[in-house]
Amino acid sequence: MLNIYEVSNKKIENIDSIKEGCWLDLVNPSQNEIKEVVEKTGIDKEILLKMLDEEELPRIEKRNEETLIILDTPYLADSNSKLKYKTNPLGIIISEKGFLITLSLKEQPFVDYFKNINIENFTLKRKCNLISQIFIMVAGRYQKELTSINEYINNREKVLLKSTNNKELVNLLNIEKTLVYFITSLRANEAALERIAKGNVIAIDKNSEEQITDALIETKQAVETATIYREILSSMTDTYATIISNNLNDIMKFLASITIVCSIPTMVASFIGMNVPLGPIGHGSFSFIIIIIVSIILSLLIAYILRKKNML
Repeated sequence: MLNIYEVSNKKIENIDSIKEGCWLDLVNPSQNEIKEVVEKTGIDKEILLKMLDEEELPRIEKRNEETLIILDTPYLADSNSKLKYKTNPLGIIISEKGFLITLSLKEQPFVDYFKNINIENFTLKRKCNLISQIFIMVAGRYQKELTSINEYINNREKVLLKSTNNKELVNLLNIEKTLVYFITSLRANEAALERIAKGNVIAIDKNSEEQITDALIETKQAVETATIYREILSSMTDTYATIISNNLNDIMKFLASITIVCSIPTMVASFIGMNVPLGPIGHGSFSFIIIIIVSIILSLLIAYILRKKNML
């Protein structure tokens, strides 16, 4: 998908054709869309294809007429799991011919974000403002997902205390993997942003410098938050694994004790049922009741002993 934008009255608006100074947003583009962009902007096709690689790492690369910026953004990796996320590269190409190009395999929310705000002191010729806003938006997305992760962990604590299966631990493992992806990507984003802040990549004015500082603060906060949550989650996983094991042991201990208690009447009935003389017990009218009472007394006695030894 190819969308073409320009800034008009501090707002991002769609236009129909590619022209100098416009912003081209490509989301999982087709070969025809890539060909159109290459023909009308003069951008090397190899660059576009390279930046659409899922394995591309966040970095900044300077070429003859283009500056390439790659950062990682979060996306939902499994629709069946609300908290199983991975990261996806977002490429930004700044061309000396006046074009700004963003590329991603996944749809990014920054276009809607820019459509809903007034962009002060911004034109596509001053691209640093847009880039800093994208970094802020990306850091905000990470913070939003981290908040959801924290809420999920807090909501599952009571369930985990009583759990005896591995499903909850698997969910925690998925969250821990998500946090690893987040931390790695955020640190790489932070390194790229720090390089931009030095002014060696694109021109920075006073207003842009403030925005980049804000973006750095947001990114650093997201890194710290993700790191804290990962440490908490790692500790929780070990603790709850032990709790689940103990819960299962308690159940097995209870079942074993109940088996022993219930076996007493069976043992009594087995002994009395042997083909041997039982004397008065075998001929009395209350023999059956006596046997039942003895079985109950013995069962209660065994249950009491097991309870005193904390085995029931």
